[in-house]
Amino acid sequence: MDHLDKLEQQSIFIIREAFHKIERLAMLWSVGKDSQTILWLARKAFFGHVPFPCVFMETNFDMPELVELRDRLTKEWNLNLIVARNEEARAAGMNYTQGRVNCCSALLKENLKKTVEKHNFGGLIVGVRRDEDPTRAKERYFSPRDKHMEWNVEDQPPELWDQFNTDLAGGTHLRVHPLLHWTEMNIREYAERENIPNVPLYFAKNGRRYRSLGCVPCTFAIDSHADTHAAIREELRHTKKSERSVRAQDQESEDAFEKLRRDGYM
Repeated sequence: MDHLDKLEQQSIFIIREAFHKIERLAMLWSVGKDSQTILWLARKAFFGHVPFPCVFMETNFDMPELVELRDRLTKEWNLNLIVARNEEARAAGMNYTQGRVNCCSALLKENLKKTVEKHNFGGLIVGVRRDEDPTRAKERYFSPRDKHMEWNVEDQPPELWDQFNTDLAGGTHLRVHPLLHWTEMNIREYAERENIPNVPLYFAKNGRRYRSLGCVPCTFAIDSHADTHAAIREELRHTKKSERSVRAQDQESEDAFEKLRRDGYM
């Protein structure tokens, strides 16, 4: 058993624990590289079938390549897809020119809150990793959110010997993070080994590629000639830039991402 097998087994165990213990479980599916890994692991955990809904948070500024892959895999893998939209904010013309953090709050955070309330979800599987951002390093595998979707970073439950707390007060829900112990390098290694379908924007074309994917106006490509998983891994070994340095909303203030996370952002 190599390191990828160990990562895979731990993540599958967490996904199965979540399915066993949480009523009305769903998975947030952005179709990005981490989200694709989670979906792949879920299919492995349940022998090719995903037994809970996959929720795509549609903003009106989604990359067409993400939507194309989403629709194709939904049909091929027989997924229960929920496309969630904040119609009020979209109708009011919410966009990044009104402040990128404000836009994320309306089109993603508030959208998610409405979706959780509408479907009464008790838990959401999310593809976040500790190495991606210092704020995410404070997470637990099973992390409670209160009825306002807020995350109390100072009050995180202990997780010892793979024992996860799922006994929560009324009105709260859990975020489940099966990839918390993975790194960006692990994601690339696993995607190549498993041949996981990924959006082609991650691979360099004409000297540019995307390292992270989000909304079109707020996500920027990097200079790169890495057009294979192996080339991307070699690039990662030498870069000193953070993965989220290409996300414009994180640059609005020093603590912008932590504020979004505390308020319920993914």
